[in-house]
Amino acid sequence: VQLQASGGGLVQIGGSLILSCAASGRTFSSYGVGWFRQAPGKEREFVGAISWSGGGTLYADSVKGRFLISRDIAKNTVYLQMSRLKPEDTGVYYCAASRTYWGTRALYDYWGQGTQVTVSS
Repeated sequence: VQLQASGGGLVQIGGSLILSCAASGRTFSSYGVGWFRQAPGKEREFVGAISWSGGGTLYADSVKGRFLISRDIAKNTVYLQMSRLKPEDTGVYYCAASRTYWGTRALYDYWGQGTQVTVSS
């Protein structure tokens, strides 16, 4: 499966963005999907994940209550809705997918190219 992350951009503190992770090549509904981010000079970190069915979600403590992951099976797309953005949310956001894993660790088999999110005053 090929993943295409999009929707990043420059946003003010407290603003919102919606990132999309579109899949091609395979039916996306059988894949767990995770979102990760990497800030300059820092290691990649887990942001959130959604299960194959969409019935289960996980979030990093730093984004809990501000970010929401959802999936549209018909569109083969997973979304990361980000609100009340902070400067520390700045980074390159990656989506990843796996048929055998969904969780907080970077054990996914397929990765998208990343989309830049910059939160600034």
